[in-house]
Amino acid sequence: MESKKVYNFAAGPSKVPEEVNTQFVNFIYFQLPAQQVLRQAQQELLNYNNEGASVMELSHRSKTFEKVIETAEKDLRDILSIPDNYKVLFMQGGGTGQFAAIPLNLCPGLKDCSADYLVTGAWSSKAAKEAEKYIKVNRVLPKSDKHVTIADKSEWKLNANASYLYYCENETIHGVEWHHAPEPLPGVPLVADMSSNFLTKPIDVSKYGIIFAGAQKNVGIAGLVVVIVREDLLGKEAGFCPSVLSYKTMADNKSLYNTPNCFAVYITGLCLKWIKANGGLRGMQERCNKKSDLIYSVIDSSNGFFYSPVDKRYRSKVNLPFRIGGANGDDELEKEFLSESAKRGMIQLKGHRSVGGLRASLFNAITIEETQFLANFMKEFHNLKQK
Repeated sequence: MESKKVYNFAAGPSKVPEEVNTQFVNFIYFQLPAQQVLRQAQQELLNYNNEGASVMELSHRSKTFEKVIETAEKDLRDILSIPDNYKVLFMQGGGTGQFAAIPLNLCPGLKDCSADYLVTGAWSSKAAKEAEKYIKVNRVLPKSDKHVTIADKSEWKLNANASYLYYCENETIHGVEWHHAPEPLPGVPLVADMSSNFLTKPIDVSKYGIIFAGAQKNVGIAGLVVVIVREDLLGKEAGFCPSVLSYKTMADNKSLYNTPNCFAVYITGLCLKWIKANGGLRGMQERCNKKSDLIYSVIDSSNGFFYSPVDKRYRSKVNLPFRIGGANGDDELEKEFLSESAKRGMIQLKGHRSVGGLRASLFNAITIEETQFLANFMKEFHNLKQK
C-alpha cells in the first residue's frame, strides 16, 4: 500500500533522513527500486546482520551490538573532530535527565556549590530550576519573560567561583540561538545543551567541558541522549548521584553500565553515516542556512503579515516561530493557515502551547525542497489574503 507523503516540520521527535528511515540497513546509499527497499527494510528489521533477530532483540553485551555502538562513537568523533581527552557517552533520560545529571556530576559539595545559568528561554529556565534542587543557581542575565533576545554582555553577572557556566545553544520553543559560544570566566567549564542544533554546524569541542544533546531532533529518534564530557571533569559526582547518571560510571563501562536503548543507538549510527555522506558539518550548515533563509526571507518581505518576534541577531536557524497578522497574531488566520498547510501535507507547524502562533522546525533531515514547498505556500497564503 502506498503511504501518504507528508512534510514533517515537528520540533521533536522529528523527521529522520529518508535514506535512513526507509531502509534501516548498513549500506543505506544503494539506489534500489521502492519494492526492493521495502523488502530490505523488512528483512533488516526482523533479521539484523543475519543474526536471526531484530536489532531491538540483540543483547547489548553481544559482539554485534558492540560494533554498532563503537562505530557510532567513531563516526561522531570523526564528524566533530572530538579531542582524545573527551569521552562520548550514550545515555538515557533525554536532555531533561541531564538537567539533574550536570549538577550531580560537577558539584560534589552540592549545596556548597554554585553554578552560572544563562537563561534565554524555556529549556534553560527548566534546567536552572532542576539544578536548584541540588545547588545554588546564579542567573547571569536580567530576568525576562519574553525571551526574544540575549542581553549584552555588559549586563551579565558572572560568578568567578561558579562550578560551571550553563547555557542552551538553541531554544526550541522561543527560537533564540547562540551563533557564538558564550565565554565563561577563567577556569569555569562551559556546559552546553545542544539538543536542537546538534550537528547543524561546525563547533570547537575543546571550548566545552560538557556537551549534551537529545538525539530526536537532528541525529536519530527519541530515547537517547549523547553526552560529550572532558575527562578532567569525571569522578567529581556527588556521593548519591545515581550510577546511571554518573559520567564516570558510564565512561568506565563504555555506555553499557545498564541496558542502553539499542535501537536508538543503531538509528543514530545510521544518521551519522548519512551526515558524513552528505558533506559532514559543513554540508549540514549549508543546508541549514539555505533553509532558514528561505523562510525568513518570506517573513521579512511580507510587510508585517508574517511576524518573527526574535531579535534578528539571535534568530534560530532550526526552530522558526512566527505569527500571522502582526505581533500578537490573528487566531483565525493562523487556524486557517494550519488547516490549509495540512491539506498540502505539511504537519506539525503549530507553535508550542506556551507561546502560541506557528513554528517551522528545520532540522537536518528536512530537505531544501520541503522547505521551499513551505515557503511557496506562505507566499501563496499571503497573496490570497491581500486580495
